[in-house]
Amino acid sequence: MTRWLPALLFFVSPMAMAEDKPIERLDETAALAGLAIRVEALAEVDQYSGAFLVARHNKVLLQQAHGMADRSTQTANTVDTQFRYGSAGKMFTAVAVLQLVEAGRLSLDGTVDEYLPGYPNRDIATQVTLRQLLTHTGGTGGLDNLERDYAGDRKALRTHADYLETHSTRAPAFPPGTKVDYSNYGFVLLGAIIENVTGRNFYDVLREEVFEPAGMHATGAEPESVKLPRRAVGYYLKAGEWTDAAATLPWRGTAAGGGYSTVGDLFKFAQALQSGKLLSPEMLAQATSPQMSGNWYGFGFITVGEGPLRRYGHGGDADGMNADFRVFPESGWVLISLTNIDPPAAYRLGRWFEPRMPVDATPAKP
Repeated sequence: MTRWLPALLFFVSPMAMAEDKPIERLDETAALAGLAIRVEALAEVDQYSGAFLVARHNKVLLQQAHGMADRSTQTANTVDTQFRYGSAGKMFTAVAVLQLVEAGRLSLDGTVDEYLPGYPNRDIATQVTLRQLLTHTGGTGGLDNLERDYAGDRKALRTHADYLETHSTRAPAFPPGTKVDYSNYGFVLLGAIIENVTGRNFYDVLREEVFEPAGMHATGAEPESVKLPRRAVGYYLKAGEWTDAAATLPWRGTAAGGGYSTVGDLFKFAQALQSGKLLSPEMLAQATSPQMSGNWYGFGFITVGEGPLRRYGHGGDADGMNADFRVFPESGWVLISLTNIDPPAAYRLGRWFEPRMPVDATPAKP
C-alpha cells in the first residue's frame, strides 16, 4: 500500500528515543564525524541507501551518498541522484499558495467555492477555507480509493481534475476547523485551486515560481513513464527481499506529494526560504508556526521544538522512498536525507544527529 503520509517519525522528540543514559551534546567536529560513522554502519547492513547533507550557517559541512540507485545495474547513488520525496512536496505546494496570497490573488480565509466554483459537495465548498486545507483542519480526508485499488487507479488518475472527479462528492469528515486530521486530498484541492486561479498547469507554476527562483534545476515531477537517468529506483521490502516499487507508484506526483529532488536542491530550497526569495519573512514565520494550540503543523510545514531546537520542514514516506528535511533557524542547522528504500531509513540520521549536534545560536566565524 502506497501512502503520502505526514511522516510522524519526523517529529518524534529525540530525547524520547534516548537510550538508558542521556545523550550528550557534541562539538561540531565530533557530531559530524559521528554521523558519518553511523551512516556507514547503517549502509553496511542495508538500512541506508540514499544521500544526505548537513549544513550550518549556509555552509555545507558534510554530504555523502551510499547504496545503489539501481540494484539491477549496480549503479551507485551519488549526491546528485534524484530521489522521490513523497509528502515533503507539500512544502512546495504551500509556498505556491502563499505566494498567491501575498500577491492578493488568494485569501487564506477564502472558501473552496470561491476558487473552484460549483464544487460538488456544498459543505466542503462553502465551509472549508484555504487556511484549513493548508493546516489539515478541513476534514477533507485521504485518497482512500488508492489504498483500496491502487494498481488500477494509478493509470487513470493523472491530473488534479481526475482526483477531484473521484472525491469531490465526499462530505467533510468533521466540522471544518475543529481538529487536525492529515489530509492528502486537501492538498490535491490546493493544487486544483492553483491551476484554476492562475490558468496554468500546477507543475509549471512550481517550476517557474518555486524551483527556478531557488535554483532547483534537478527537482520536478515528471511522470514515472519518463526516463530520467539520475532518478533512483525505489525498493520496498517484500518477503525479506528488496523489490522494485514501480508498481506502487502513482502515475505522477501531485500537490499532495510526489516528485523528485536532490539533497543539493533541497538545500537551495532551505536557503531560498530563509533569504526571502520565495516568501516574505513575515509569511514564512506564519507558515512555520503551529496554527492550532499544541499542534505540530503550520501552513504546509511540520514545525516543532523551541529555541535553538525549533525546526520546520517535512518528511515523506511511502514504499521505496523516504525524505527528511529539517531547518533549525535559530541554531543554523539544515539536515536533509533522501533514500530510495522504505522508511525509516532517512529518519535514522536525524534521530542520531539532532540530540547530539551543538545548538549554540552564534554563527561560526568565517
